[in-house]
Amino acid sequence: MPRFSSSSLALVAACGAGMLWGTGALVVNVLVAKHGFTPQNISFWRFLIGAVVLVVVFGRGIVWRRLRPVLPTVLLAGVAMASYVLLWFLGIEQMGAAIPTLIALCLPPVIVTIIAIVRGQEKADLQLLLVLFGAILGTVLIIARHGEVGANGAVHNTLLGVAYSMGSAFLYAGFSLYSGRIAIALGAGPATACLSVVAAVTMGAFAFYQPFTWPTEIPPQAWFLYLGVVTAALALLAFSWGATRLKPTALTVATLLEPLTAVVLSAVLLGEQLGALQWSGGALLLLSIWMLGNRASVKRA
Repeated sequence: MPRFSSSSLALVAACGAGMLWGTGALVVNVLVAKHGFTPQNISFWRFLIGAVVLVVVFGRGIVWRRLRPVLPTVLLAGVAMASYVLLWFLGIEQMGAAIPTLIALCLPPVIVTIIAIVRGQEKADLQLLLVLFGAILGTVLIIARHGEVGANGAVHNTLLGVAYSMGSAFLYAGFSLYSGRIAIALGAGPATACLSVVAAVTMGAFAFYQPFTWPTEIPPQAWFLYLGVVTAALALLAFSWGATRLKPTALTVATLLEPLTAVVLSAVLLGEQLGALQWSGGALLLLSIWMLGNRASVKRA
């Protein structure tokens, strides 16, 4: 019974991370469309603020003798964390939001499940396949209404956008597979702090190509702080905590709540109309996550 309760709480934490990231999608749109900030600039400040908050809170808990054996993994995972966000944004820049989001979010659960089955971490039964299919189909239906390829539908841009998005998906899948091990070795808080520092440094390297700027007005400053504190520090902490107690497939499927959250908030706050397919997709996604809870998501092996 305690194990089931722990798994259920971990699933809630992973879902919470996805929902918080979904709120961040709207904030990023505001910062890009209304204030003219680039995705690279937003990502850098998001990771930097998140890293500062996490280091202040959990920095004393980072023990070098525990960090040293997993340091190469932490460095690779932190770079992957920064890179999959950047590649997703670059894919959106090339071909609009819908297709890159579908690829970047729907492909990782498939990749993770295949790897987990090969490793013996998951059993390829009918229920798992139904959960995976339902979650991916639900996500497709949620985003399908916004399925334009963007203003420039050139073949070159489309192929480049798909390449960026697939790169993002593979990096996110890899990050999901290894983040749990890091969190188990260091503790969720210290692990998230270390990963965020590496991600911030990785994004900071882009300043040599294009200098980053901090907003001078209060509204965008508040949005930057929200992204750093809530969608980086808090959401990544919840994700890492869930990663220590969930199987990889459950972890990646739970975070598919990100697009559902973004679409629902767009309807509530921006007055966008939701179609029947989007409501059906949301219901199917929630049903799939509920099935995950009943699947007895045990601790990662």
